[in-house]
Amino acid sequence: MKSEYIFANTQFESELTRLQTIERIFDAASRRRILATGITTGWQCLEIGAGAGSIMRWMAEIVGTSGKVTAVDLDTRFIQDTPLSNVEVIEADINQVTFANSFDLIHIRNVLIHLKDPAVLTKIAKLLKPQGWLIIEEPDFSAARFISGTPLQQQSVEKVNKAICQMFINQGKDYTLGIKLPSFVQQLGFQHLQVENFAPIAKGNSDIATMMKLSALHLADKYVATGKATQTDIQTYCQFASEETSWGIYLATVSVMAQKLATEQS
Repeated sequence: MKSEYIFANTQFESELTRLQTIERIFDAASRRRILATGITTGWQCLEIGAGAGSIMRWMAEIVGTSGKVTAVDLDTRFIQDTPLSNVEVIEADINQVTFANSFDLIHIRNVLIHLKDPAVLTKIAKLLKPQGWLIIEEPDFSAARFISGTPLQQQSVEKVNKAICQMFINQGKDYTLGIKLPSFVQQLGFQHLQVENFAPIAKGNSDIATMMKLSALHLADKYVATGKATQTDIQTYCQFASEETSWGIYLATVSVMAQKLATEQS
């Protein structure tokens, strides 16, 4: 069964805008981590959850024609027409796809949060070559908090934050997944574990605030269905996210970078 992806069936232009906002927020750090692995020509790379494709295309430039980037996503409408000869796009659930080869590098961003069973990491780890690199970047919504704005905004922001968490709970998913990643990867027996936690204090109309506003607009019905927030709360939340005088922490993003051992553990 396919994982229930909360942003399925969104309008093309609005979803593309949301994904491109995510790229503006996170690509610089993702590229820094990927470069730290020593990625070079000839590498075989797997991008799980390619989104609008910026990291996929960037890695393809680095690995060159002797290398390859395989991109797997449940929704490939933004990347399926790529003209790059060293890129393969697969529309599939990562739980259901098989690969003929193994990879030097696997990059995952904002994907595992949408899966009910993070044990898929065990399968993903097996796709890496010995001494291959795994980079995972996932959100932790328990970090969200109102900082400044009007009392009405505070009330609605706190309700919407609870609705976001409840939505994941209702789907059998973990809204705190990000903070558990280091432990998950450590249990896989990887080496050179590096962990970062990005929880910016963001003003309204910033890229992070805009990303969360777009998510709220896309997912309003799902938020309301939790019983934790109303449509009016969501409207107030979006107003809060648009005003430059408002401040909040919308989420944290935890990244884990680690290298597979040269030989499999027994």
